[in-house]
Amino acid sequence: MKYELPKLNYAYNALEPYIDAVTMEIHYTKHHQAYCDKMNGVLEKYPNLTESPEELMKQLDSLEMDETDKKVFKNNGGGYINHALFWQIMDPANTKDEKLVEEIITTFGSVEAFKEKFNATAMGQFGSGWAWLVRNTDGQLEVYATSNQDSPLSKGHAPILCLDVWEHAYYLKYQNRRAEYVEKWWQVVKMI
Repeated sequence: MKYELPKLNYAYNALEPYIDAVTMEIHYTKHHQAYCDKMNGVLEKYPNLTESPEELMKQLDSLEMDETDKKVFKNNGGGYINHALFWQIMDPANTKDEKLVEEIITTFGSVEAFKEKFNATAMGQFGSGWAWLVRNTDGQLEVYATSNQDSPLSKGHAPILCLDVWEHAYYLKYQNRRAEYVEKWWQVVKMI
C-alpha cells in the first residue's frame, strides 16, 4: 500500500506568528514528504506487510525485514508517523481537551508543572529529536525525549503530544533560539 501525507486541517500561515508559513510549507511538503516517500520505498519491498505504519512501528523489533530496510523504516516511518501527529495536535483555534488537562494536573501537579517538565525535556534533547507526552505501558502519562525519528510506538507507548525539535522545525524563524520556539509553540497546541 502506498501512503500519502495526511491532509493539513489549516493553511500554512494559520499558526503565525508562532510558526511561520514558509517553515510550515517546507516542513510539510519537503521534510514530511521525503519521510513518506522513503517509507513507501522500503514498504514496497515487503507487500506482505499490510498493517498501518503505526502498527508496523509497534512491531519494529519483530518485523521480518532486512536489517538495513528495518533501519530505513524506523527512521522514515518514524518521521512519517511523528509528523502526522505533530500537525494534528496543533490548531489555530487552540481548543482544549479538558479530560487530558485534568489527567495532566493529577499526574504532574499542574499544567504549569507539566509544561516546565516538557520544555526541559525538549531543551535537554541533544541534537535532533522529539519531546513527547505519552501513555506508557502501565497506562500512565509520561514525558520523555527521543532521538532522530524514533517513535514511542516501538516501546509500546501511545503518543499523545509531541514537539519536533529538529532544527528544520524552527530554524528559519527562531535560528538557534530553541527555547523561544518551545515556549511559543504552546500557543498553537490545541490540547492543553
